[in-house]
Amino acid sequence: MNGIATYLRMIKFSHTIFALPFAGIAFIQALPASQLVSNGVPGFAFYRMLVLVIVCMVSLRSAAMGFNRLADRNIDAVNPRTRMREIPSGALSVSAVRSFVIVSLVLFVVAAFAISTTCGLLSPIAAGLVLGYSYTKRFTWLCHFVLGTAIGQAPAATALAMTGSIPLSALAWSGGLALYIGGFDILYACQDAEFDRSQKLHSIPSRFGIPTALWIARISHILALCLFAFAAISSQTGLVFFAFLLCTGILFLVEHALVRPNRLEKIPIAFFNVNASISTVLFAGLLVDLWIHIPFFH
Repeated sequence: MNGIATYLRMIKFSHTIFALPFAGIAFIQALPASQLVSNGVPGFAFYRMLVLVIVCMVSLRSAAMGFNRLADRNIDAVNPRTRMREIPSGALSVSAVRSFVIVSLVLFVVAAFAISTTCGLLSPIAAGLVLGYSYTKRFTWLCHFVLGTAIGQAPAATALAMTGSIPLSALAWSGGLALYIGGFDILYACQDAEFDRSQKLHSIPSRFGIPTALWIARISHILALCLFAFAAISSQTGLVFFAFLLCTGILFLVEHALVRPNRLEKIPIAFFNVNASISTVLFAGLLVDLWIHIPFFH
């Protein structure tokens, strides 16, 4: 059990909550066009698709986290904040993590082909984007938005798996998720601004300074909220959802109120507590809206 816990700690399994609810939103909104539910009753095909989508998300994210730990192991070893991560600390060997990444990738590709041939053929592109992020910090301060784009695939990929196409609303959910993830990754990177500068690593905080980085993160989150609203309107989500979207806006305000140039010690609270709530609030809003649907336009 300790071995399993070590792997789960390495991939930060609890952080799956950031993106999985957005895939859930896309999954639910794609149901009417998917023909997976007959007469309002989900059958075997529905549960099969649900399991395959979850397997794809979890396996690809696991591969990405493991690959990131491999790519950054030498950097992590000299960074005081990360030197106790699993590889630098000796909790896991390089060969063990490499095997874990390979198994995760194989599982992802197999699950993608089980969904459809199209998804299977596109799976290497999705994997390449997610894995490639780990090296972007070596050459561009846009690395935060590469990460956002990589994780932001989730809603669009889910819609593609469900219906064979990607509607405008799914693209908007993906764009909003990309900006949401990119924004909080900028906040998180503020902790390492000086270290990144000393190691010639690229990030928005190390390139532009922490005060400017915080403003870029704020703008990113404002744009994310706009895209979430557009996605909701374009998918004919009701007014109840917008009450939850307002709560999401308040959570963003709390997050940015916590983090200040002279209060970077609050970043873990903003990252782990507030951020974990944002995606779940939006997903809960969609579920409640399905139950109490008040059309946005009469």
